[in-house]
Amino acid sequence: MATPEPSPDWTAEQAIAHLRTLASQYNVDGMSRFGIETSNALGVSNAVLRPLARKLKRNHPRALELWDSGIREARLLALFSDEPKKVTADRARAMAAEFASWEIVDHSADLFCDAGLVDELIPEFAADEREFVRRAAFAMMAWGSVHLKKRPDDDIIAWLPLIEAHSEDGRNFVKKAVNWALRQIGKRSVTCHTPALALAEKLAVSEDRTARWIGKDAVKELTAQKTLDRLAEKKGRGHSRQVRSPGRST
Repeated sequence: MATPEPSPDWTAEQAIAHLRTLASQYNVDGMSRFGIETSNALGVSNAVLRPLARKLKRNHPRALELWDSGIREARLLALFSDEPKKVTADRARAMAAEFASWEIVDHSADLFCDAGLVDELIPEFAADEREFVRRAAFAMMAWGSVHLKKRPDDDIIAWLPLIEAHSEDGRNFVKKAVNWALRQIGKRSVTCHTPALALAEKLAVSEDRTARWIGKDAVKELTAQKTLDRLAEKKGRGHSRQVRSPGRST
């Protein structure tokens, strides 16, 4: 009997049953080496989960059930197939209370950004002492710097004080996210690059070991020729659009 093809009418139970047919202990062992929490993992890669999510289509009630299963792959499938506009701040807080893996945190951060929750959750999560919740704040900054293209640069730059405030948090999953956020802000645009680089240079000479690492690593990337070339190209494209816009309006 042929295996049913995934479809939008699948329930959470059907999706989980399908995931179990794809389980791989070999993959689970590999994930552990990358610091992924695997106590409730099946060993299905994201390269398989994302196409599956596209076939299932977006469905918020099903996403809630997938998340509540606690299974790594089901939770990722929930994040990939949820309806962002239906994800509330309270729902995000409830999810954050269960964070136990950087991988789930980072993909959740993507969803929270798409749900329009950055202004409410970034300062709240950054102030939270729980390692993975605080990481979520900076993962949201990193994601938002790239994908929230309609937000003014000033909104993105406004996150820099939070980066400085938590630059001495030496916990592995926090410091890496703080560094990630700083680098992504600096690469967003020429406007963002200047204050981000200034902060990176300040942190690079800090007496605190963690802040110094964050700063030096960010300075290295933000002053790399490849980064500068990309920023110049972005600036050039923006100028070209401004020059052409009067012609399009006539």
